[in-house]
Amino acid sequence: MKFEIRNSKRARPNAQPQSQCTSSFILHPSSLSSAFSLVEVLAAIAIIGVITFLAIPNIVRVKQDSEDNLARARAESLNLAIASYVQARGTNFAQSNWAGKTDAYRYTNCLVPYIAFAEPSLTAFVPSGYAFTLPSSVVPMTTKTAISNTARSVAITY
Repeated sequence: MKFEIRNSKRARPNAQPQSQCTSSFILHPSSLSSAFSLVEVLAAIAIIGVITFLAIPNIVRVKQDSEDNLARARAESLNLAIASYVQARGTNFAQSNWAGKTDAYRYTNCLVPYIAFAEPSLTAFVPSGYAFTLPSSVVPMTTKTAISNTARSVAITY
């Protein structure tokens, strides 16, 4: 398309004749519309979809790894609490107070004073989807607390 712009002022009486100003320019079809075309929008959506498709499995894996790390950290804090409990109370008292009790009793009455930022119950302390098994005896001391992920049926050792 070719457009022309002309100076179309009327001549005034007793005025000097003015020169006629003529300029022309070409408008391209892309400059007529400032909106995005359907193809451009679909291409952008496709690119975002591919990036999302590639990122989601990594996000899920990172989430699972962080949950496993939290479970390991909680199990290690339970082991440290058991060791602190035995050292503070003595082996004979700790064993007699520990034996024959439930995990919930052992946690709330024996271990909570030795765990920083302890939850009020063992079920609240254990991350969701995991199960901890406290040892049945504190003598001899074991270095591991059994951890299992009930959702994925995976045993975690550290």
